[in-house]
Amino acid sequence: MRATFFFTVGPDNMGRHIRRLVRPRFLVKMLRSRASQLYGWDILLRGTLWPGPEIGRRLAPVIRAAASDGHEIGLHAWDHHLWQARIDRLDRAAIAEQLQKGVDALAGITGVRPACSAAAGWRCNEAALLEKEALGFAYNSDCRGESVFRPLVGDVACAPQVPVTLPTYDELVGREGIRDENYNEHLLGRLRPGRLNVLTIHAEVEGCSRQGLFGDFLARAAALGVRCETLRETLDSAGAPARDRIVQAELPGREGAVCCQASARR
Repeated sequence: MRATFFFTVGPDNMGRHIRRLVRPRFLVKMLRSRASQLYGWDILLRGTLWPGPEIGRRLAPVIRAAASDGHEIGLHAWDHHLWQARIDRLDRAAIAEQLQKGVDALAGITGVRPACSAAAGWRCNEAALLEKEALGFAYNSDCRGESVFRPLVGDVACAPQVPVTLPTYDELVGREGIRDENYNEHLLGRLRPGRLNVLTIHAEVEGCSRQGLFGDFLARAAALGVRCETLRETLDSAGAPARDRIVQAELPGREGAVCCQASARR
């Protein structure tokens, strides 16, 4: 099976999110998902006391291996923490710089310019959408929603969005009786035949501490006849995307607002 991998390639400063523990909802989420066990202290503290390592430089062989195995490669971010925490305070020039540095680094690693992107933490705005237009991405996955659409910025219809439709592990576990033992059953029950089904997994969760759980999910999905594909394949089979807008909204299990497809929030 093939998938779409969105890579962060700049400094790993994710430990700086620990400052958000002063926010009650973020603290509750960290406790609910047992973050220290889920991520490990090395990830939770990365970039707090000293600059984090440059991911693309340290893990270039991993990124190249994903590309050579036939997976689709896209840009997640240059500096994930900076984008997620400050995107609404960055001007157009700073946004363009973050995107260009990420594109250049990823192209230098794989030898191919990335044709798609996904905003860190589903944090995006109109300025970022327009800067992505300037880079010529074929599509983006910057938001949560229900169907493929072209986001409007004023009267400009930007490149298609392939939104994430399913909740992530950390949004579900510890809520409404959902735990590791019944997580996969619950998630498979949320798949909608004939509709858009896009799941985000995280390298530091399903790729590390919950790798066995994710392997079980893939096996169960295959047994049910679920076919995995890249987001580009999903886009190509979606037909002509309708026009819609992106709005800010809060989601169950997630701290803070994220970008969402407007029609999916009605």
